[in-house]
Amino acid sequence: MIANRYRTGEIIALPDRTWPAASIARAPLWCSVDLRDGNQALVEPMGPQRKRRMFDLLVGMGFKEIEVGFPSASLPDYEFVRSLIEDGAIPDDVTIAVLTPAREELIDRTFVSIRGAKRALVHLYNSTSTLQREVVFGLDEDGIVAIAEAGARRCAERALDHPNTDIRFEYSPESFTGTELPFAKRICEAVMDIWEPTPARPVILNLPATVEMTTPNVFADRIEWFSRNVARRDAVVLSVHPHNDRGTAVAAAELALMAGADRIEGTLFGNGERTGNVCIVTLAGNLMSQGVDPQLDLGDIPGIVAAVEYCNRLPVHPRHPYGGELVFTAFSGSHQDAIKKGLGAQRKRADGFWDVPYLPIDPHDLGRSYEAIVRVNSQSGKGGIAYILEAEYGLDLPRDLQIAFSKIVQTEVESIDGELAPEQIYRLFASTYLEVDGAFELVDATFNHDSAGRCALEATLRDDAGTRTIAATGNGPIDAYVSALNHAFGIAIHVRSYHEHALGAGADATAIAYIDIESDGRRTFGVAQDANTVTASLKAITQTFSARRPHALDSPVSLRTA
Repeated sequence: MIANRYRTGEIIALPDRTWPAASIARAPLWCSVDLRDGNQALVEPMGPQRKRRMFDLLVGMGFKEIEVGFPSASLPDYEFVRSLIEDGAIPDDVTIAVLTPAREELIDRTFVSIRGAKRALVHLYNSTSTLQREVVFGLDEDGIVAIAEAGARRCAERALDHPNTDIRFEYSPESFTGTELPFAKRICEAVMDIWEPTPARPVILNLPATVEMTTPNVFADRIEWFSRNVARRDAVVLSVHPHNDRGTAVAAAELALMAGADRIEGTLFGNGERTGNVCIVTLAGNLMSQGVDPQLDLGDIPGIVAAVEYCNRLPVHPRHPYGGELVFTAFSGSHQDAIKKGLGAQRKRADGFWDVPYLPIDPHDLGRSYEAIVRVNSQSGKGGIAYILEAEYGLDLPRDLQIAFSKIVQTEVESIDGELAPEQIYRLFASTYLEVDGAFELVDATFNHDSAGRCALEATLRDDAGTRTIAATGNGPIDAYVSALNHAFGIAIHVRSYHEHALGAGADATAIAYIDIESDGRRTFGVAQDANTVTASLKAITQTFSARRPHALDSPVSLRTA
């Protein structure tokens, strides 16, 4: 690669910078530019219906400033602004913003478009970078300042024509990242001298990374330098408008907030020119994950994604932070196991804080369910499979059974070279453990305890030839039943472990038992359900015994005709 064609990024002389030690303690002021910057970047720009859907979505999420178009440059934008005003669609606490270049005739048309609005933000811009001054305009610094000053005066004059509209002003030195800092300060202050902002009615100075040209730390240095040096800082709302050419717009925006910025312009899911604008959903989600209220409603992320995809006719990437379909999904076995254990621990937390491995934020807080947290493919492990069976079907498998069943699942997913849905995993579990056709069926079992605590048990088994009654005494029903089997059939089975739990709740709840049996150095797992806990356990033992003795026994002891 011929890298020597490109210059190394600038370094700002700011040895006493403070932003590296800062943190973000509150949400910025947000301004959505989906309907202007986002819309102009679409292959198929939004029509009136899609624009209204986007506007209503933004209002519903809590945006108080929404840039609704570029009415002087586009008839559809002009008509949309008029429709919002004439239809009374703008809530009283929402300010619409309209963008205009610093050209007299375009400013005039922009002011016509906002006639009758309760409140409006007129956003004036002109290009200020060294490159554009030389290549595009052929003007020196004085010539560029003159353009900005003329535009600012025209805005101030036209605002007088709208005495019933609360008009505020915003100015952007476009291509701020390519503009010398002293010149950016000079031109902004020249505009401020005309608009005469006060702390009660501040001006918005918007510093756009029209093209992202440096690492985020350099952008933060530029913002801190500007914030320190611009005149009348108490009458300025310092705004940033990051683009994502280097893929670091989110980082640049966050560092800019640490460096003194008050406001952020961006789009939902980052739609915009080239690689896009900064993603407000990501920024807001990041704030929430740090315990800071983003002042935007992200409680229905699936609905937000659906609306944005409809309006933009662009898909939201499945790995997009917070909004993507797969961002809360784990396929990796180690991740799945950690998530399963973390969710179990979370239910026991008393402090209320969320702290689950691999899930920096609770999917429920964004309107997402837990159903897709774990999905099973060839990369998955026992933890993920166990999580699905527990979350979807209430089955809390003991660890050794998780390991044994995961091998069965692994064989299945490798054979199909794909993914197993939860219902497929359950059917595989049921056919392997719950629906086993063994040689014997437990018909009945009775037991009682003597004064010493010993348990006497009598059980009736049925096979193809008839029924058989067996009996023994043990420390409990399970021990007595195993002893009866061993004695009656001349075998040696041993219960390694036993687990049971309720399925469901209330009067209709059933019990499920998991038995780990060892015989002749081999292990077999039995699983059975019944309304009675003890009966479920005995059925599970019968299942493992039947699997080892697939044929009817011909011993005449206690055999009765069925």
